[in-house]
Amino acid sequence: MTSTTAWDSPWQQGLKDAMPLLGGYIPVAISFGLISLQAGFNVWETILISTVIYAGSSQFLFVAMVASGAPLWFVVIMTLLINARHVVYGPNIAQFLDGDKRWLGLMHGLTDQIFALAHTRLPQMPSEARMGWYTAAATLAWFSWIGGTALGAFAGGELTSRWPVIGEVLPFALPALFFVLVIPRCNNLLWTVTLGTAAVLALVIKLIGYPNGAIPLAALCGAAVFYALKDRPVPKGDAQ
Repeated sequence: MTSTTAWDSPWQQGLKDAMPLLGGYIPVAISFGLISLQAGFNVWETILISTVIYAGSSQFLFVAMVASGAPLWFVVIMTLLINARHVVYGPNIAQFLDGDKRWLGLMHGLTDQIFALAHTRLPQMPSEARMGWYTAAATLAWFSWIGGTALGAFAGGELTSRWPVIGEVLPFALPALFFVLVIPRCNNLLWTVTLGTAAVLALVIKLIGYPNGAIPLAALCGAAVFYALKDRPVPKGDAQ
């Protein structure tokens, strides 16, 4: 069990725990900076999108739809739909923060990776350390995304022209980061079956020709599997 003294400096611990996220955030943000400029946005508009919207894949969709001339109302609706998962994320994290009202102002920093990290770390901490930890982790991730976007907007073209391999590997950075975050959860049969089911279904749905529905449908099926199995007797010797 984690000792209380391990969390004497929650801000420092939050920064330390979020540091590995930079390996996924910065390359993908560089890629976004490049694509945004190619779509017709200028450098400062690109950085502003990452600062204000800060929504990963939704940003790529946003610039593509705006560049294609889609109506603004449709762009907004699609962006909100893609980020509807945060309606579930928020309450799952808020339960660990003991009703602290500062949480409302920090919702902007709740990304998929911060959610996964926080859901693992917050339950291990004393309640008084949680807000500091979350604030530090979320802020570092946000700044790294903005910084990566700026790097891509200002110098991304030069980087990829000198080292073309960079452009080839950038799209794989975030999936690899997700993989690293998810694998430690496969420490018992329940989570292994749940995550395995979701992964296989996502692949199958994509292969049969529905790529846009693969992730949400697989996620729903994975959740159904989890709740269907969680109350069943655990086999003897299964890790908890």
